Amino acid sequence: MRRLIALPLVMTLTAGGQPAPLQIETIMQGPRYAGYAPEKLRWSGDGKRLYFNWKRHTDAIHAPVDTYVVDRDGGNLLKLSEAEARLSPPERCQADTERKRCVYEQEGDIWLYDYTVDRGRRLVATREAEQEPEFLPGGQEISYQRGQNLYVQSLADGSVEQVTDNRTGKPPAEEEETKKDAKKTQTSQEYLKEEEKLLLGVVKERAERKEAERAREKRRNARKPFYLPARHTAIEQRLVGNRKYVVALLREAPEGVKKTVVPNYVSESGYTEELTARNKVGDLQARTKLYVINTETGEAREVDLGLGAGGKAVAVTRLAVSEDRERVAFLARSTDNKDLWRMALDLVAAKGRVLTQDHDEAWIGGPGTQQIGFLGDQIFYQSEVSGYSHLYLQPFAGGTAKALTSGNWEVTGVELSWDRKRFYLTTSEASPYERHFYSLDPATGAKERYTTAAGKHEVTLSPDEKYLGEIYSYANKPEEVYVGEKQAGAKAVQVTSSPSPEFLARKWVDPAIVEIPARDGKKVPGRLYKAANGRRGGPAVIFVHGAGYLQNVHRWWSSYFREYMFHHILMANGYTVLDIDYRASAGYGRDWRTGVYRHMGGKDLEDQLDAAKWLVTVQGVNARKIGIYGGSYGGFITLMALFTSPDTFAAGAALRPVTDWAHYNHPYTANILNEPQRDGEAYRKSSPIYHAAGLKGALLICHGMVDVNVHYQDSVRLAQKLIELGKENWELASYPVEDHGFVEPSSWTDEYRRIFKLFEKNLK
Repeated sequence: MRRLIALPLVMTLTAGGQPAPLQIETIMQGPRYAGYAPEKLRWSGDGKRLYFNWKRHTDAIHAPVDTYVVDRDGGNLLKLSEAEARLSPPERCQADTERKRCVYEQEGDIWLYDYTVDRGRRLVATREAEQEPEFLPGGQEISYQRGQNLYVQSLADGSVEQVTDNRTGKPPAEEEETKKDAKKTQTSQEYLKEEEKLLLGVVKERAERKEAERAREKRRNARKPFYLPARHTAIEQRLVGNRKYVVALLREAPEGVKKTVVPNYVSESGYTEELTARNKVGDLQARTKLYVINTETGEAREVDLGLGAGGKAVAVTRLAVSEDRERVAFLARSTDNKDLWRMALDLVAAKGRVLTQDHDEAWIGGPGTQQIGFLGDQIFYQSEVSGYSHLYLQPFAGGTAKALTSGNWEVTGVELSWDRKRFYLTTSEASPYERHFYSLDPATGAKERYTTAAGKHEVTLSPDEKYLGEIYSYANKPEEVYVGEKQAGAKAVQVTSSPSPEFLARKWVDPAIVEIPARDGKKVPGRLYKAANGRRGGPAVIFVHGAGYLQNVHRWWSSYFREYMFHHILMANGYTVLDIDYRASAGYGRDWRTGVYRHMGGKDLEDQLDAAKWLVTVQGVNARKIGIYGGSYGGFITLMALFTSPDTFAAGAALRPVTDWAHYNHPYTANILNEPQRDGEAYRKSSPIYHAAGLKGALLICHGMVDVNVHYQDSVRLAQKLIELGKENWELASYPVEDHGFVEPSSWTDEYRRIFKLFEKNLK
């Protein structure tokens, strides 16, 4: 192990000893200035050491992440060598019932981590990739999937048993028919084959021996192979029911789907290369099916879901198995995204039984949508049925579900204690702008809160559950690792210091959280950056976060940290800056989440317009000097703002924007707008390219040319539309080596210099 070496403080100061004015090229160094966020906390088996992944701010952008370890008192911080890191505790691991060992996949092989010696070792090493390992009851065997089949390996002697015989291709009978069809014109060859058996005894005897051997082999191995249906692959398999059954989740690849192509103009070869990307919304999507395979006979039966979903297609999305492996529950979701069923599986009959159903006229979503697990003879899950995502228990045998949490707040994280007697929760109960860590007794409903400091706490408990490691941040303090005792009010020790000395030398603003009245009476949360030298009648900028379903008004370090720092430059130049959690943002329940159903650029844009009005009436900014900018969904909103409300914003920067939702991906878009071939109206009123004629203000479009998420084609098509409309007050900046999220500091710098120039020219 190598000790962490402290680096000297180096920073740029003015003649008066104060930090020099903030520069765009400085903040666009990104994590080399503001620090790399630590991640993937995990404890040693004895709970005395905490491991995590981290990079120093001096590390290169493209350098690999290192593994560190620290004592639970916060001392002796060490960086592991690459060899040591490979043997350290894994981030995800399936433990045995005694919690002394766990198994995991690493580098395509199966590994076992021994908590008693705090060290991992490789169990299975083959040229093929293994995945999904787990302990079987008794703790002396593990199962894992290799290729299309499930295997069981003894930990005592290393012996391996293949418990399924799943195959691709056609069954022999079908293959023989295919061969016969191919040989129909070659009857002379069949004639000679049969005559040879009649004429020569040795040929006949060998043929009979071969047939007898086939018969003996069939008797020795009565399990018949399961030939997977065409275009199907096994993506998950679980051994259950006293090893009599395997529950297999199969994925059916769509047929005839057209994949999009993204040209890569800057390549090592010097030639333009093509990157194969996703398909588009409305195209055929992969489907999933659930099968029960008898391990003795090999018989495979597709599970009868019995949903009678009114003609809706249904896909199984998640499996859960009880600790004794006798019971199986699963989630099924309609492909129109409006129904979710939690179901029990009858292994003998291969039939599903509905435990509970959620229906949403918009779409199923929210925190914990895919949460399902066993607690004794009950299942636990999360649901937005009350309007907010909460935790529920329901008997596996059937009956009424019991809400374990309730209120106008959300559960954002759930895990069971090691003794499976309580839950640990992360929630927004204390404030929609904070995240805190609690324990919950499901029997009594009693909760205990362990974190107190305002901000966000991402907690990882030690195996004995007496200590917590956490990644904590505040609005103006980046994420750092802390360790401490699991006691309410206990002081945690800071382990890491991620930012550069230059960053730490500055005083960063703690933005005020405001609530802005919307036209429908709702209160829209916002973060306000007030210019110290601001004056009434000055300019303002509204920043629009991306992703749609994301929260950016909160009291923790933002994932948009470059924009947070850029807002300081705007403030220093006299701008008031506002950043709101518009309709569809995360953190505020079901109604807020689904506020854009069938009309993106509707209520979400109205919230921006109401925010602009509030800036004028309450903050006193100049109504003719308001700008707007954002990336991805934020770029889309910027375009809709300039095209459909051209008198509100004098200028806008649309970064990597969606310009036509019919060209975006299926999983995101079909939730909100349905499919374009079935709801063309929703797509036309939601897509900026249909409203481009309304442009009046100055528009800057920035887009990475190798963006495999929102394709560069989106901005190219919009550019052609603006040309045809005769618009002059716009420009397109292209970034040849950048994907959706920029990486190179030079690209970030160029982009934000252009944004700043746009606002200086049009808002001053």
